[in-house]
Amino acid sequence: MDQYKEFKVTIENHIAHVAFNRPSKANSLNLNAWEEMKAIFEAVHKNVDARVIVLSGEGNNFCAGIDLNLLMSVNQFSAKCEARKREQLREFIFKLQDCISSIEKCRKPVLAAIHKSCIGGGVDIISACDMRYCTEDAYFTIQEINLGLVADIGTLQRLPKILNPGIMAELAYTGRKVFGPEAKEIGLVNQKYPNKESMMEDVMSIAKTIASKSPVCIRGTKEILLYTRDHSVEESLNYMTAWNASMLLSNDIFEAMAAYMQKREPVFHEE
Repeated sequence: MDQYKEFKVTIENHIAHVAFNRPSKANSLNLNAWEEMKAIFEAVHKNVDARVIVLSGEGNNFCAGIDLNLLMSVNQFSAKCEARKREQLREFIFKLQDCISSIEKCRKPVLAAIHKSCIGGGVDIISACDMRYCTEDAYFTIQEINLGLVADIGTLQRLPKILNPGIMAELAYTGRKVFGPEAKEIGLVNQKYPNKESMMEDVMSIAKTIASKSPVCIRGTKEILLYTRDHSVEESLNYMTAWNASMLLSNDIFEAMAAYMQKREPVFHEE
C-alpha cells in the first residue's frame, strides 16, 4: 500500500502501520491528506491481511491538525448566494468529519502513537482511535478555541466519552497544552514513554498481541464497545445477544479451544 503521497502505509505480520508523512509541515493535513486518510482506513477496513492498525507521525511531530491554508480557504466558496455559501461550508465540514469517522468505522482496532505536537484536528483524529499512547514530551491542544472557532469535526463529540466532564470543559474552553504526564493522569492516553523509540516498541508489541487473537472476535469486540458507548446497558445487552447468536459459532472458537488444550498458539484464517 505505497500509493499514497501524504502517508506511509505498510502491512506486516497482520499489523497495518499508517504514518502521517508531511514532516516539513508538522504533519498538518491539506485536502489531499484528509482524502487519503479516509481512503486508507476504508482500504484497511476491507484488507484481510490487516488485523490491527498503528497510527503514528513521521518526523518531529504527530499531527498539527488542519493545514492553515486549507482552513483559510473556507472564505473562498464560489456561490454568490450567502445561503448557498453556507451550504458549501456545511458540506466541507461534513467531509472532514467523515474522514475522521472512517477511523472509528474501520473494523480493526486503531492504536495512536503520539509524539510531540497533537493539535486541533490531531486531537479530533486521536479521539476516534481505540487506544492512545504518547511520549512524555507530547502535547495536546484543542486549538480551535485559540483561533476563534468551535471545534467541529469530532473532539467535542468523542472526547467527552473519554475524559472527566470538568477536565474536558477546561481543555475545550482554554485551549491550553496538556503534556504527556498529565495526559496519562487524566486518562487521555493509556501510557506515556520517555521517547518515541520506546513508545513504538511497546505499541507494536500491543498490536502484535491483538493481531494474534481471533480476527472475527476483535472486530466484534470493537463493534460492541462502540455500540455500548452510545446506548444503554439494556440496549447493549440486547444487541450483544443478536451478535453472538449470529457470530459465536465461528471456526475461530474451535481453533482457539484446540490451541488452548494443545498448549500452542492458535492460527486463524480469513476464509
